[in-house]
Amino acid sequence: MMEVHAHLNVTVPDDIDNPFLQGLFRPVGVEYTADTDDMVVIGTIPDDLHGMYVRNSHNQMHAPMGVYHPFDGDGMLHAIRFEGGHATYRNRLIRTVGYLAEAGAGGQSLWPGMLEPHKANLRGWGAMKTMKDNAGVDVVAHAGKLVASMSQCGEPYHLDIDTLATKGVHDWGKAIEPFGLCSHFKVDTATGELMFFNFGETYPYMHYGVIGADGALKHFVPIELPGPRWPHDMGITQRYTILHDLPYHFDPELLNKGIRKLTYFKDQPARFGVVPRHGDNNSIKWFTAKPCFILHLANCYEQGDWVHMDGCIQKRPGKPEVGQQGADAFERIRHHLDKHNTHTHMYRWSFNMVTGETRETVLDDEVTEFPMVANDIVGRPYRYSFNTLFKPGNWHMSGVKKFDLQTGGDQRYEYGDNRFGSEPCIALRPGATEEDDGYLLTFLTDMNENKSEVLILDARDVNAGPVARIILPARITNGTHACWVEGDRMQGERVA
Repeated sequence: MMEVHAHLNVTVPDDIDNPFLQGLFRPVGVEYTADTDDMVVIGTIPDDLHGMYVRNSHNQMHAPMGVYHPFDGDGMLHAIRFEGGHATYRNRLIRTVGYLAEAGAGGQSLWPGMLEPHKANLRGWGAMKTMKDNAGVDVVAHAGKLVASMSQCGEPYHLDIDTLATKGVHDWGKAIEPFGLCSHFKVDTATGELMFFNFGETYPYMHYGVIGADGALKHFVPIELPGPRWPHDMGITQRYTILHDLPYHFDPELLNKGIRKLTYFKDQPARFGVVPRHGDNNSIKWFTAKPCFILHLANCYEQGDWVHMDGCIQKRPGKPEVGQQGADAFERIRHHLDKHNTHTHMYRWSFNMVTGETRETVLDDEVTEFPMVANDIVGRPYRYSFNTLFKPGNWHMSGVKKFDLQTGGDQRYEYGDNRFGSEPCIALRPGATEEDDGYLLTFLTDMNENKSEVLILDARDVNAGPVARIILPARITNGTHACWVEGDRMQGERVA
């Protein structure tokens, strides 16, 4: 079966000069539903691959107001569901309130992006309250629903896990206003709980919360920071949550004058707050570390008195310039997105809960990002992290690297010239006893052929390349984060 679900009103001009709306980033204008009876399959889809791989992406619908950053576009989900050697693909735009308002205005942008908040004429969303809530960064399955959000904090959008239809904002969305929900919320599949944080420009500057396995808000508390921050990720262990206060944020003196200037304060230490899962501002314990910036964590876990946090540190931190944009705006965007420029690599921070000591360890020096572990391994001791490799000079994912943190070895698969992937996910086999006993999945776009596909690799032997490739109905745009939804979690958490 192959059908067109909807034709979308994309009004981005074909000749627009923004490189982040061209090529790999060109918006998708059609929503499809297709299954493998009508898609080309190269190789064999494993019979024991059961669940759904979902990736979010920024799919800008209309000519932007001002300078467009690739994190500004409307959210669109791409999902492929597997069972019994068969697969069904869908892509659906996330129909946020902002998108509906712009569609109702005849297909024009009503809000600026993250780089030019001063151009806002309407009340918006995000930490700066000036952007459209695009829900285009993260997507996670929880309590039988998909939850999508943007990195600048927006409303928690609920999407139907079977059809990808936008159902609106979660019931608990109003309770976490005015800051909303930041991307990189984490699910503990053992308890069914979802942990999240948000941030904003007014005191206390951060909040932390827990959603129960039943999908209801169970815990929501303020976390006091010294001032407004721009954190991006958080970590969880079996007992704790780790929150970030990093020295890359708006200059506080200029912010008091209404000027938003992101600055790396190289003499200001990084701080990490380890809080009991249902703790609060009184029970959080702060640890200091060398100045740094972090976008994404691989995993966190406990070991005796120590809490370990592994992630990708930026050796030369980069953040987007916010404010008046010049003629070099696109080059500056490319500069801060280039992982080789920021020299992002695997690193470990270790916090002693008894003595307050912090230890820091370089795990690997190769440039990688978007680290992932299997869902059932999140928050627990682990051996493997699956990271993306990047083409120098661009934000293009050129391959995947499997780290063996026990032996120091690695495996890799590079996609080939002008072929670029997505954040990978690990789909464990039912009954798996090892954390790489399953499959590695990614969406890939071949710019040579202007086509996209899904790659399925054996997670135990990444070097061998794909065991199957599924050619999609059309080329898809570059994406952000992804999730794997196990077949037995499609309708709800296992412990609900």
